[in-house]
Amino acid sequence: MADWHLANRNEDISQFNAGIIPDVNALANDYASSNAKVYGLTLGDMSWDLYWYDNNFGLVEYKSEMKKVNVPMFNVIGNHDYDPYVTNDWDASKKYRDVLGPTYYSFNLGEVHYVVLDSIQWVNTGGAQGNVGQRNYNDVISTEQIEWLQKDLATLEDKSTPVVLALHTPLYRNPGLDANGNQVDSHALNNANTLIAALNGFSEVYILSGHIHTNYTVKNGAITEFNVGAVCATWWWTGRSGYAGNHICKDGSPGGYGVLEIEGRDVKFYYKSVGMPKNYQFRAYDLNKVHITAQNHAPNSTDTALEPYVGEFGAPRTSNEVLINVWSYGPGWSIEVTEGGNSLPVKRVVTKDPLHIISYEAKRLNAQAAPTSSFVSSETAHMFKVTASSPTSTLEIKVTDPYGRVYTESMQRPKEFTYTTN
Repeated sequence: MADWHLANRNEDISQFNAGIIPDVNALANDYASSNAKVYGLTLGDMSWDLYWYDNNFGLVEYKSEMKKVNVPMFNVIGNHDYDPYVTNDWDASKKYRDVLGPTYYSFNLGEVHYVVLDSIQWVNTGGAQGNVGQRNYNDVISTEQIEWLQKDLATLEDKSTPVVLALHTPLYRNPGLDANGNQVDSHALNNANTLIAALNGFSEVYILSGHIHTNYTVKNGAITEFNVGAVCATWWWTGRSGYAGNHICKDGSPGGYGVLEIEGRDVKFYYKSVGMPKNYQFRAYDLNKVHITAQNHAPNSTDTALEPYVGEFGAPRTSNEVLINVWSYGPGWSIEVTEGGNSLPVKRVVTKDPLHIISYEAKRLNAQAAPTSSFVSSETAHMFKVTASSPTSTLEIKVTDPYGRVYTESMQRPKEFTYTTN
């Protein structure tokens, strides 16, 4: 469960209690009813340092909310879980250690070895008692942790033991595509090669990260990274009263959390969207119906103000294109679309999700406020386009994940574009 950002603002506590808690506990109860053991793992930024002192809401208050999740919880420190008055990394993480425990550690559950790391080197230029600093930091695993990690992993004589490594900031960046549509991966962590070298020799490594408020999957050799969408989605904005009435991340993924299903050494992953069934793994748009305008989506603003945000969705179209957002797409996934029994070419693209644009940017402009730059819609490579022969045909969409699980939609068109588009 990544990026909670609980701060007693934006109706976050009420949204958390009305949406997140019932969803997580219902899923946990469902697993427990079949005698599965269920555990929780955060991925950092459970609190929001900027509001520790202004709102008197920090890690102690987070812990009270966390206890509403009816499973044992392991925690990971994020950049917003450091004391914003303190500049020294060790001292700034003291409150975290006092309330939640160590910032790096390991444990075993079943036949899997888990490692939690602290990927933040806190700097916080200008921070002082009574004064919040710049809250800047470096994405790096400290030398001390790397040395400890090497010793920890050396205790695992069987290198086929699955290793699950959890950290806040990702090892890999949000992927892009090259000119041929192939995924392009690059490192985000400053000392990524050092961490990868420490994992060398293990045949099955899973990295769980957050921080970006998006979903993406990268697989490189024995390492598979799942960057997991945020519990708070877009910092609780889109579900706030008077806004979109939905819960959606920057890449169009619904707000939610990742689930690892483990039986022995068999590890499977899926993303669970809050308020939706487990098989809700993609959303399809009829782009003939997607036209973002101030009149329709931000009547208190203007098309000129919207223009920097809407991209390709600012003009009407009759191209019969369909856009499909598959949040956890990665190696091993497949997407098939047919129209009247005929297969349509599926092209992977990098673009924004139009539902997020109208749910955040348009709503902020409508409230006469500037969208926060780090909250706006992000381009993602888990998008796909097909072109139908007719604006009214029904498309059969079939998405298959790496474990053979199939997700489908019989997309009847025209399909309206709404704030609750499924």
